[in-house]
Amino acid sequence: MQTIAQYLPDHPFFRGLDTATTDLLAGCAVNIHVRAGELLFRTGEPADHFYLLRHGRIAIEVRTPGRPAVLDTVEDGDVVGWSWVVPPYVWTFDGRASTDTSAVAFDAACLRAKCLANPVLGYDLMMRFVQLMNRRLQSARIRLLDMYGETRE
Repeated sequence: MQTIAQYLPDHPFFRGLDTATTDLLAGCAVNIHVRAGELLFRTGEPADHFYLLRHGRIAIEVRTPGRPAVLDTVEDGDVVGWSWVVPPYVWTFDGRASTDTSAVAFDAACLRAKCLANPVLGYDLMMRFVQLMNRRLQSARIRLLDMYGETRE
């Protein structure tokens, strides 16, 4: 398996960043494993990481009466977790492993410190996360319309 520093430059989310920058980001990251059914993060808890999935699937869930509703599914190669960039840095959804999942976990405090020290890096990461947030919100909107939308005749 590649090291984190070797993996990041080839990943689409980090495309275009130079080696020094991906090495800097890799310094804030560790590999993790989550078993199927386990929560990666929980609504209301501190959002102290974001994750790059190497292998596996994470369901993004919202709590509803009864059982959770799945808003989106994140799979191999996807990034999950943007709550770390938005104060007060708490999770707004649950993330549950649908399968055994291997991921790179990025420490949010480490990244925020690096972004404060290097505003160009901070801006670049923020733009990448804004695009991610937009895609996820559009996906959630479509799923909610499918689940709860009115039918018109």
